[in-house]
Amino acid sequence: MRIVAGEWRGRTLAAPPGSTTRPTADRVRQALFDMLLHAPWGGRAVFEGASVLDVFAGTGALGLEALSRGAARATFIERDRAALTALRANIAACRADSMCSVLATDALRPPPGQACGIIFLDPPYGEDLVPRAVSALSAAGWIAPGALVVGEVGRGEALPALGELRAERAHGAALVGVWRI
Repeated sequence: MRIVAGEWRGRTLAAPPGSTTRPTADRVRQALFDMLLHAPWGGRAVFEGASVLDVFAGTGALGLEALSRGAARATFIERDRAALTALRANIAACRADSMCSVLATDALRPPPGQACGIIFLDPPYGEDLVPRAVSALSAAGWIAPGALVVGEVGRGEALPALGELRAERAHGAALVGVWRI
């Protein structure tokens, strides 16, 4: 697994051993970021200077990819110890400590936070976690008005109704939705 594009292109990312963490594949991340950059509602302005929230962060690949492409700041929410170790190692490998915050907490019970313009959610499949996390994060102040929310569910699952659905793409076992909230 590696950073696909931007300042840290090609940087290898660590992943924890075992199957508890399911990192988003490089090709899925490439397709997702290409879509965000080239969609009529997207573009470089989506990332440049943005505050990003990477929820169920695992290795932090989504948030680090956004930083590599011009985001100003990323906050990562993760509670698994092995994933947190890999996440912190990946942040250090990118020398991104000054741009990152890591919250070792449950995404369904987040602390109060500062609103972010891009929210990535890549939870375990089959547990209806995307809409539940969006509700909790919104209540805690993490989601800015007009934010883009990118959620990944299993391919056999229905995308939740979160706001204005801008895009829906299937990639392997994943179904990715992008909403404007």
